[in-house]
Order: sequence, then C-alpha cells, then structure tokens
Amino acid sequence: MLFVTALLLNSCGGIKKVDTRKTPIKGMDRARKNVEEGRGISLKNLTKRGGSTNYEFSSSNPMWRASLEILDFLPLVTVDYSGGVIITDWYSDVSNNNDAIKITLRFLSNEVQSNSLKIIVHQKSCSKDLPTSCSVNKIDSKIEEELIVSIIKKAALLEKQDKDKKKK
Repeated sequence: MLFVTALLLNSCGGIKKVDTRKTPIKGMDRARKNVEEGRGISLKNLTKRGGSTNYEFSSSNPMWRASLEILDFLPLVTVDYSGGVIITDWYSDVSNNNDAIKITLRFLSNEVQSNSLKIIVHQKSCSKDLPTSCSVNKIDSKIEEELIVSIIKKAALLEKQDKDKKKK
C-alpha cells in the first residue's frame, strides 16, 4: 500500500517546495501574479477588445436570418446561434408518409458565401408493412444545393437592405 501511494505521488510530480519569498501568500496577490504570468484571466482583460467593440447578434447576421426565413416551413428541433447550428425535425410530404427528411445546417463563417454553410440531409425510410422498421441514411441530394443557393441569395438581399438602412 505504501509503495502504491509513493508511486502515485511520484507520478503526480510529488510535492513541490515553494519559496514563499517569490510566491505571494495572499490570494489576491497570487491571482494577480498568475494573470501577469499568463496562467490566469482577469475580468478587466476580458472586457478589453482592442479599442473597438463589435457585437454579433443573430438579428444582425444576414446568413442566420436568411436561413431561418428559408427553413420557416419546417419544424425546427435545434436552433443554436452561438453553436452555429440549425437542425430541423423529420419532415415528410403528405403524399408519402413512409419517407421523411431531416436537415442539419452548420455555419462555418458569417460571410455571405456558399462555403460558409454546410448542409447535411438525412432521409428516413420506413417499411409500409412495419412502420416501426425504419432506416436513416445521409443522402446527397439537390436539396443541399438548392438550399445553399436560396440562403445565399436571401442573405445577400438582407445584407444590401442593412447597408441601405445604415446609409439613411
């Protein structure tokens, strides 16, 4: 048992001797020293942004707004602006209840460009005889391309409208 304890302490680096002349005793002084050495953070430093403040809200992002407007006919399961993800619920056409699609939209950038979006389409196909027997597959379809084109066009229009408003 003693051998195991010694082995564990040794693998953790053991017990370090600390020179109290170089290491402050008070908590605030230690915290300040850690921040100065780059081993901690300071609330004062977090609020500094290099002179200019640039807040990015979902309502000011044309790509985000365009995506929500284009996908507004689908039920949405996850809408996470900070994570840059929109996920729809399973959607099936009235004429075919055995097949459904689910769309995942990932934002790779805030720029209004086609490479700023990654769209993944999944298809769920269920057996007509046994509705609980379903398979889900990622598919390559025209839906991805059509969505990207629609979102980019809408985002470009929204961006132009925003610039025109700022000019007034």
